[in-house]
Amino acid sequence: MLLRDILYKVPIRSVKGSTETEIIDIQIDSRKVTKGTLFVAVKGAAADGHGFIEKAIASGAVAIVGQTEAGSNEDVVYVQTENSAMAAGIMAHNFFGQPSESIKLVGVTGTNGKTTVATLLFKLFSTLGYKCGLVSTVENRIGEAVIEATHTTPDAVSLNRLLKQMQEEGCSHVFMEVSSHAVHQGRIAGLSFAGGLFTNITHDHLDYHKTFDEYIRVKKMFFDSLPSAAFAISNADDKRGTVMLQNTNAKRHLYSLRTLADFKGRIVENSLGGLIMTINDQEVHFRMIGEFNAYNLLLVYGAAICLGEDKQEVLRCLSMLTGAEGRFDYSVSAKDRVIVIVDYAHTPDALLNVLTTIQKLKKGYEKVITVVGCGGDRDKTKRPVMADVACEHSDRVIFTSDNPRSEDPAQIIKDMEEGLPAAARRKYISIVDRREAIKTAISLAGKDDIVLIAGKGHEKYQDIKGVKIHFDDKEVVQEVFELLDK
Repeated sequence: MLLRDILYKVPIRSVKGSTETEIIDIQIDSRKVTKGTLFVAVKGAAADGHGFIEKAIASGAVAIVGQTEAGSNEDVVYVQTENSAMAAGIMAHNFFGQPSESIKLVGVTGTNGKTTVATLLFKLFSTLGYKCGLVSTVENRIGEAVIEATHTTPDAVSLNRLLKQMQEEGCSHVFMEVSSHAVHQGRIAGLSFAGGLFTNITHDHLDYHKTFDEYIRVKKMFFDSLPSAAFAISNADDKRGTVMLQNTNAKRHLYSLRTLADFKGRIVENSLGGLIMTINDQEVHFRMIGEFNAYNLLLVYGAAICLGEDKQEVLRCLSMLTGAEGRFDYSVSAKDRVIVIVDYAHTPDALLNVLTTIQKLKKGYEKVITVVGCGGDRDKTKRPVMADVACEHSDRVIFTSDNPRSEDPAQIIKDMEEGLPAAARRKYISIVDRREAIKTAISLAGKDDIVLIAGKGHEKYQDIKGVKIHFDDKEVVQEVFELLDK
C-alpha cells in the first residue's frame, strides 16, 4: 500500500519525502521492523518510540511517522503529526483495509463488568448463529479458535491486524472491551463502532489517570467519538451514566433496575440457583447470579435489541448462558459443602458488589471468609479501601499477595492495613503466600460456609519481580478440596 493511502484522515504537520512510497508493513515496536516497514514513533508510558527511530531505520524502515521534526536521512520519508498515538490507530485501520467498516463492532467500557458483557454478547450471538469475534481481558476469540490475550485492548496495530483476521474468517459481529488506557493511548482511533456500551464507573487506574475526573473524561471520549449511525447504551442507575451520553451523536438508550428506562429490569429472585428477572415485563430465569449480573444481562439484552435481534429469541438464548471465566466462578466441596467463589474483583466497588451478592445469597448462619490482596505498581489509594470493604462485609479476612510485581508483597499488605478500625483488625490475618492463604481460608470454613477468593479470577499466573509464575486460584481450590474430601 502507498504511504499516501495509509495517511488518509491523519492530521499532518509536515512531510519530508514522497508519500508515493510503498509500505509493506506497519509497526509501533522497533524490534518488529523489517525492510519496507512504516514505523510509527509513539510516546508510551514506559518508553518513547522517538528514541528508537534510528534503530527502526537500520532495520529497514522506509517511512517514519512521529511528533518530532524530520531527521537527516534522505532515504527515509518523515511525516510529522501532532499525536502519533492517535495517528497510529488511524493508519493501522487504513493499512489493514478498514476492517471495522465491514463488521458490526461493539465496544464495552466501564470499570466493572466489561469482560462479562463482552463474553456474554459473544456467546449470545454465536448461539444465535453468527460467527463472532471477541477481544477481552480473558481471551480473544475468532469463532471457536482461542487466541491468548495480553492486554484488555491490544495496541492499535495488533488490534487492526486481529480485526482484519476476524473479517477474513467471516465474522459478522465483534465484541470488544474498551479500556480507558486504550482510549487515551489512541488504540481504538480510526475504528468504526456500531455500538458503545457503558457498565459503570468507580475509582480505578488512578495511578495512570491521576484524578477521577480525568478517568471519567477519558471514558466519555469513547462515546463522544461514536458516529450518528451507531447506538450508545448507558446505565441509568450509575450517577455518571447519563453524563457518558451527553455529547454523543449516537442513538441514546438507557438501562436500569431502579428507574424508567428503555431496557428495564427487576430482580424477582436471586439465589445460587440463578436469577429470576423481569426484563421489559417478560419474566426469565437466568443461570447467572447477583445484582451485578442482572445489570450485565440487561445491558447485553439491550445491545442485542439495538443490533436488530428478536426479543424472545434473545431472552431464550440468554437464559442458557454462563458468564466469563473467573467471574463469580463457584465450586462446592463434596464433604462439607463449602462454597468457594473465585472472582476477578480487584477494585473496591467490584469487591463490594461480590460480597453484597454473597450476603444476599446467605440463608443466615453461614460464615463468609474472604481472601484478598492488591496488585503492586498500581493505584495505592485503593489498598486500605479494599481492606476495609473486605473486613466490613466478611466474618474473617485473609490479606495476601496479588501480582506484587516490583513491590514487596508484605509492604502492600501493610498499606492495606493502614487506618483500619479496631473492629476490622480483629477480623483479619495476613499470609503473604497466596497458596497458603487459600488453603487456610478453606480450612477455616465449616459446613455451608462461603469462601471468596478475590482479585485474580481467570489469571493463570502471579507477577513477581518481572517474572510470571504459573498460579491458578481455581487449581489451588481443587487441590485443597481433594485433600479435605479424602
